[in-house]
Amino acid sequence: MSSRTVPFVVSATGTGVAQSLTAAGDVPHEFRADTLPAFGGADADPSPLSYALGALTSCNQVTGSLVARGLGLTLGTWEFHVQGDLDPAVIATGAEGNANFDSVHVQVQVQTDADEATFARLREETERRCPVTQLFKRSGLAFSSEWSRVDLA
Repeated sequence: MSSRTVPFVVSATGTGVAQSLTAAGDVPHEFRADTLPAFGGADADPSPLSYALGALTSCNQVTGSLVARGLGLTLGTWEFHVQGDLDPAVIATGAEGNANFDSVHVQVQVQTDADEATFARLREETERRCPVTQLFKRSGLAFSSEWSRVDLA
């Protein structure tokens, strides 16, 4: 294991259920979070759960691009559809159980010049190396993914 790490830092302030957040870096990025009215929010900004699912898609694309470079592949457009199924009883009412998603399903379509065997390697390595995929998989929820390739135009 490498002794070198890269820190990812987010600072936030908020009232009620809404927050203003800043991701530190060479260029700080500001964003906001809120939640659905059912959870006390105004739905003025994405919910933390939407950000978590969005992090899953973007981390797969970043990781997949790194993997593809190592495999000598050319990639085009990525398309994702992610669904996380959540029983709101724990978070909303304090019911016993796990507040995590029950399941998350990811659909990925990638334009590439990879043949089927190399595309399978791209998928396997991306899911293995993607920190956010690993957070979801190791959390104990039912995780599934479907990857399909589209020839580059």
